[in-house]
Amino acid sequence: MRWLPFQLNPDIPAGGITRKDYVERKFGPGGKNKYERVAAVGREVGIAFAFDKIEFQPNTVDVHRLIHYATLSGREDELNEALFRGFFVEGANLSDQRTLVDIAAGAGLDRAAVAAYLASDADRDIIRDADLEARNAGVGGVPFFIFNRKVGVSGAHEAESLLQAMMQSLQDAPDDSA
Repeated sequence: MRWLPFQLNPDIPAGGITRKDYVERKFGPGGKNKYERVAAVGREVGIAFAFDKIEFQPNTVDVHRLIHYATLSGREDELNEALFRGFFVEGANLSDQRTLVDIAAGAGLDRAAVAAYLASDADRDIIRDADLEARNAGVGGVPFFIFNRKVGVSGAHEAESLLQAMMQSLQDAPDDSA
């Protein structure tokens, strides 16, 4: 499995915006109710989404840079779990580099190295290009799964649907033995 960059909201400024402004801009007044279904499903599977704790909607360029950095040391899964927990359960401000450094350190990455990396412009072009590639390939939302580089599935689905997509991606696979 690989985590690929895609900015859901690339127009958000580098410092982020308030979550209230984001939700109202996206869904209109009273839009926070849109998350109740997600919260209910989360409760069913043991995820305590706390959307009310989220005060800032981040620009995710640095988040994606950090995930790319973690990939280089094989820690991307741990980091992604920590980022998801930090944002959706704890309400962490992912636009804040100190917060990102704390989350990365908690996921087993070197604090000083992460701080230096995020303070630089390293890999911004890689993230920008990968995000553009995803958009050009038709990705328009998250989650988005691509199986065997052949079958794309957009949105949250039951495990059975994802399994069917995986099986479909294996059909007509080229024979590597030739």
